[in-house]
Amino acid sequence: MKETTLPKTADAKSPAGADIRFIMDGTTGNMIHASVPPHQINRATIHSTVSEFWYVLEGHGEIWRNDGASERVTQLLAGTSIDIPVGTAFQYRNVAEGDLKFICISMPPWPGDDEASPVEGKWKPTY
Repeated sequence: MKETTLPKTADAKSPAGADIRFIMDGTTGNMIHASVPPHQINRATIHSTVSEFWYVLEGHGEIWRNDGASERVTQLLAGTSIDIPVGTAFQYRNVAEGDLKFICISMPPWPGDDEASPVEGKWKPTY
């Protein structure tokens, strides 16, 4: 059994550009806290082996997802949950004056930054 607390500062940057804090890891997945500063547009990526679940804690953002069969933009507001299935291209941005903060669960555990490949997104990245 494990216990953790949220680190005070970011541990790393995600391949897309979010500040991330490692929260929990295990054999079936891992969990991070992500933060995107005001008006930042992150790089579009696609994952080859990992699916993700997100839960928005605070802020206001948007995420574009394209799985090849359908494409959509979803508002990221506190209380919103989204999924990013394996092989789904996605890009997200913060459209507000405060930080966009969310919890991200990866399944299986994140294997390393080579997992995320850049793709053409919906918006021009600022990071």
